[in-house]
Amino acid sequence: MRKIVFASLIAASVFSATGCKDYLDVNTNPNGPDALLQPELFLPQIQSEMAVAVQWDGRFAGQYVQNWASTAANNALDLHANPLSDSYAQMWRAVYWSMGYNLSDMIESGARSKKYDFVGVGQIMRAYGWQNLTDYHGPVIMKEAFDSDKRVFNFDDQQEVYPEIKRLLEEGIKSLERTDGLDAANSGLSKGDLIYAGNRDKWKKFANGLLAINAHRLTNKASYDPNKVIEYVDKSLASNADNAMIRFEGAVSSNTNFYGPIRNNIASYRQTNYIVGLLDGTNPALRDENLAAADPIFTGQHLKDPRLTAMLAPSPDGKYRGVRSGAGIVGIPTAEIPNNLWGAVGTSTAQVRQIYIFGNAALFPLMTYSQLQFIKAEAAWIAGKKDLALEAYRKGVTAHIDFARTYAPDPAVYDQRKATYLASESMMPTTAAGLTLSKIMLQKYIATWGWGFMDTWSDMRRYHYNKDGEVYTGFTLPEELHVSNQGVPAYRARPRYNSEYMWNQEALRAMGGFDENYHTYETWFSKKQ
Repeated sequence: MRKIVFASLIAASVFSATGCKDYLDVNTNPNGPDALLQPELFLPQIQSEMAVAVQWDGRFAGQYVQNWASTAANNALDLHANPLSDSYAQMWRAVYWSMGYNLSDMIESGARSKKYDFVGVGQIMRAYGWQNLTDYHGPVIMKEAFDSDKRVFNFDDQQEVYPEIKRLLEEGIKSLERTDGLDAANSGLSKGDLIYAGNRDKWKKFANGLLAINAHRLTNKASYDPNKVIEYVDKSLASNADNAMIRFEGAVSSNTNFYGPIRNNIASYRQTNYIVGLLDGTNPALRDENLAAADPIFTGQHLKDPRLTAMLAPSPDGKYRGVRSGAGIVGIPTAEIPNNLWGAVGTSTAQVRQIYIFGNAALFPLMTYSQLQFIKAEAAWIAGKKDLALEAYRKGVTAHIDFARTYAPDPAVYDQRKATYLASESMMPTTAAGLTLSKIMLQKYIATWGWGFMDTWSDMRRYHYNKDGEVYTGFTLPEELHVSNQGVPAYRARPRYNSEYMWNQEALRAMGGFDENYHTYETWFSKKQ
């Protein structure tokens, strides 16, 4: 019954906006549809729900990796806690409920109506949901998830989830390659798809990108194959034109970017001193001493990364600063406290200007070309193919600088800084001898800042928060982690409270889910085996 009711709500929301009344004549039962709805009625809501879930939970994963931090001192999430609450598990809700049976029905409806492009996109969206969910939570309910006869469910660990993601993506590509059904224009995919407007080739590239992400998680496993990762990346996004960006209208709360001022979800967050250090030339891994006093605007200072003004917010005095994770803004002079990510002072929702992807109608990335180039660079580095790693690194940096330019408040200065930055042998080595793993991972951190939270957190866990060596140069955990952590940083988020902790307690107890420090238990993918 739950899936029928939610499907009805999707249909109602879609067609109240379009005014296509005839499409509502789908049944004779006044309480719900007698038959499956057309797949195009499901997809926009499914995609939107998934994007919002990534943004919702990304607020908290973003604190773990110090993309941003709370203005309040000793914030629990800044200190790597994971309190029992529904607030930190929106993706759980999305995968099992908002998408859930609706996604299953969309796939089934697509198959019945020979709209195989919907089948393929549905399989890829399910794989995307599983990938994000397991990256965030570790063990998840997969095999029994949509068994309507069950009321309690067993968890599956990641060594079972990862192969299923791969299988779904391969099936999705096969579905998209079918020629015996309707094309995108006649199937409705071109109108219902908020990401690629029905472009099958781009969806196949997206699937290969996700295959690369899925395979690359396993760098700590004996089975890891860097050459396979490189192969997947080479079949994936070919440029920024292929970036997977979900669109929002930005008119009212229900169709607005979750990070826009209308939604008011990030007013109390501030960029950290870590991301500022990567962009202002103070982090030693991304600093060229030859560029000291070379900045065209900040006279006498080191050249700033051109992305600084496009991605971050200045303080009221015009300088760029960040806060220390866990410290809040206590003791910082008012003029030096960074503005919020809408450019306003304090918690004001007045958008002074659109900063990066934090606007009401701003496109939100789900996957980008630059992200995948850095994955390729790291895989090539691990494989000992340093020249290939350098090539991918240079492509990744250049592509992200071009991506961020869209948001630059000062395009002429941006281009001036870009030219100097790209000419720097330290920033953009021309030989493999100048490349380091730290440069690769720090540039990826910049390219995924503010949106690629699950990827960044997975990377940091793979390198065990710098315990395996100084990969994230200058990154330090808060001086004191939350008391519940018992001295260990977070490695997983708890399952959703109002489902698993209320109704599935036996399965949770079996894996230690009620332990105070459960969220610090290392995830399978990050363990060295």
